[in-house]
Amino acid sequence: MFDFVRTHTRLLQFLLVLLIFPSFVFFGVQGYSSFTEGGNATVAEVDGHAIKQQQWDMAHQQQAERLRRQMPNVDPKLLDSPQFKRETLDQLVRERVLLSAAEKQHLAVNDDRLQRLFISDPQYAFLRKPDGSINNEMLAAQGMSSADFAERLRRDLTLRQVMEGVTQSAPDTPAARQISFNALLQQRQVQLQRFNAADYTARVNPSDAELKAYYDGHQAQFKAPEQAVIEYVVLGVDALQQDLSVSEEDLRKYYDENAARYTSAEQRRASHILVASDKDQPAAERAKAKAKAEALLAELRKNPASFAEVAKKESQDPGSAQRGGDLDFFARGAMVKPFEDAAYAMKPGEISNVVESDFGYHIIRLDAVRGGEKKPFEAVRPEIEAEVKKQLAQRRYTEAAEQFTNTVYEQSDSLQPVMDKLKLKKQTATVQRTPAPGATGALASPKLLEAVFSNDVLRNKRNTEAVEVGANQLVSARVTEYRPERVRPFEEVQLQVRERVVNEQALALARKDGQARLAQLQQGGDAAAGSLPAAVTVSRAERGDLAPAALDAVLRADASKLPAVLGVDVPQGYVVARLLKVESPKADAPQLVALQGQYAQAWAAAEGRAYYEALKKRFDVKIKAPAVAAVPADAAASK
Repeated sequence: MFDFVRTHTRLLQFLLVLLIFPSFVFFGVQGYSSFTEGGNATVAEVDGHAIKQQQWDMAHQQQAERLRRQMPNVDPKLLDSPQFKRETLDQLVRERVLLSAAEKQHLAVNDDRLQRLFISDPQYAFLRKPDGSINNEMLAAQGMSSADFAERLRRDLTLRQVMEGVTQSAPDTPAARQISFNALLQQRQVQLQRFNAADYTARVNPSDAELKAYYDGHQAQFKAPEQAVIEYVVLGVDALQQDLSVSEEDLRKYYDENAARYTSAEQRRASHILVASDKDQPAAERAKAKAKAEALLAELRKNPASFAEVAKKESQDPGSAQRGGDLDFFARGAMVKPFEDAAYAMKPGEISNVVESDFGYHIIRLDAVRGGEKKPFEAVRPEIEAEVKKQLAQRRYTEAAEQFTNTVYEQSDSLQPVMDKLKLKKQTATVQRTPAPGATGALASPKLLEAVFSNDVLRNKRNTEAVEVGANQLVSARVTEYRPERVRPFEEVQLQVRERVVNEQALALARKDGQARLAQLQQGGDAAAGSLPAAVTVSRAERGDLAPAALDAVLRADASKLPAVLGVDVPQGYVVARLLKVESPKADAPQLVALQGQYAQAWAAAEGRAYYEALKKRFDVKIKAPAVAAVPADAAASK
């Protein structure tokens, strides 16, 4: 019990979030209350609450940094991709939606439940050593106050309640299970004959007239998009740091003024004996417990060496009693205050008087002290220099941003003046009205591209206004060449046209032969089917190399009268199928047994998604950030 109270730190918080609420794996301790609200574009709204660009940027940076620590070899481009950034925004929105739902439903988690959960829930067992104590080495590496942890854990458990009411009541009846399993595991034996367009390409040779006719009728397929060739400059904190220098004197002054940052936290190792007595117990019960503690203390005063033996026998803290009362090392903020105050006032080897807390009465022995050492200046000098430069650049940014904004506007016929004034580097790019897939930085900003394609910038070749594309980041661009949308001439796309016409004509031949074969089977029955390949068994779980459209047709086919023949158009051509046999899954089939446990989880997940979508509508979620193009699905060939 007492171990739980003293060991709230950042790692436990992160792992609990990962276990309890996967959608919060992207975020640290900071809640919405810690984000600043001013001076940023709104990227989303939930129940009237704005999510600002700065919040999004901060959450993205935190998640990227976590993944870098966990996977040092991760591709940096992945962490800066539009899809990754959008996932972060989706998580911010989800948390805000669930916070609103929890507030409306008056959900909360009290201290007792937090404590019981940690003690009784098996999912937290991995945070305890084999002897039942907390793994302090893991926790200390994270550096988090107990107040921060308790706030976050309480909130995450509260948010879990929002979804649990739905996900834990998902339907799971034998009849529904049977229907679902039958649809997934039912097997059908079928003979297949494929007519692939690729086998017909050698038989087609379209004429120039056919190619030109196709081109004339499908010119929209051969358009070159509207483009602008631009030059642009970016003002950001990173750019301002480049020319900054900091004197050795200033670095040492910063080191001295921030000594606490470079001093390891003092930790103390103590053992204790607890006579448990909850703060809400009657006064008489508390007095009885105190008297017992006083008696134990008197015994220890006579024989201090018996502390561990007495703790094993008399202490009512199950987490430490078996270890002779040992609580291992802990820092300030990890213990309840009366205990901490006593421990930090003692000398190693000293035994305290009886200390009262909400949990009862403690006798404390201080065993060791460590930490408190200050890192030498030389060891942290690079870190200090980077931090000081960053702070100076951030202070300089406000003034530089004003200069940047005024200069690109007042001298709008060139970017050179602002480049010279602020020592910025010119960059070039070719852009369209919407961000290109995979675009990063300024080129991923719809606001900048909108400015680039404005009438004044296009026609008069003027600078765009200063556009904020991120936290402490301004951009201005000018168009050096404009390329309007145009239909590319036939000569330029003739090879593409030919490829499409050949594919189209080959597909038509394949389908024609496939339909003829289908008619033959329908009229000739078993005699006509003699030349079909051997039967194969397919199901939704095991489709083999059958194209999805063909598999769906085979599984939907009327099996009341067998054999049954059918034909299916597929992207690659045409498939003729002869259905021979239908087999439903047996009750003891290994696949069926394995799916029993997954069925309820699948229903719960589906119900949870549907409920969350309903909450998004209820709380009027508005995403104002640009949509991210979907990642293309795997185009693996299916026959």
